[in-house]
Amino acid sequence: MIFAGLVRLITGAQARWQGCAPEPRQRIYFANHVSNLDGPVIWATLPRALRLRTRPIAAQDYWEKGWVRPWLAHRVLKAVLIARTAIGARNNPLVPMEAALDEGSSLIIFPEGKRQGDEDAGMNPFKPGLWHLATRHPEVELVPVWLENLNRILPRGEILIVPLMASVTFGEPLARIADEDKAAFLARALAAVTALAAQGDA
Repeated sequence: MIFAGLVRLITGAQARWQGCAPEPRQRIYFANHVSNLDGPVIWATLPRALRLRTRPIAAQDYWEKGWVRPWLAHRVLKAVLIARTAIGARNNPLVPMEAALDEGSSLIIFPEGKRQGDEDAGMNPFKPGLWHLATRHPEVELVPVWLENLNRILPRGEILIVPLMASVTFGEPLARIADEDKAAFLARALAAVTALAAQGDA
């Protein structure tokens, strides 16, 4: 796809498959969140066959502004757009995510729920959505992903892209542990993502 190639060209994004291979399995790719480019970059670095069945989770209020973003979100990325306000029983963000999984799609999600202020400042604690999805869909592989340099390529509040090289590191799928509680699972998932950062610095 032209858009995927353009994203890779602009960001210089390179995929590093360190703990798994780009295989046609249903997956939830969960990553650190540093930029509005995060979802498109992970999506663009996947092989075409995987891109066609992978949908980023994205903020509705951001991706439905103007005309270019909605077109990209709906027609190109096939993103699952969720509202970030007035969340409740009638507006549960898990519902569209589960619907996408039920139809066989893979997902790209950012369990922090909001962007980090600084990539070097550490990640925010994970929200419970990943745990709910993992619990209800045990057949889906959980793949941690570490994004590097995207907050410098497109800093918060900026529209001009800085020419730096980004990297996308895909780690070993997170194993399920029987009867693991929510807090322990989320801590382990976060540690799986941050461990990839340490590997990249080694």
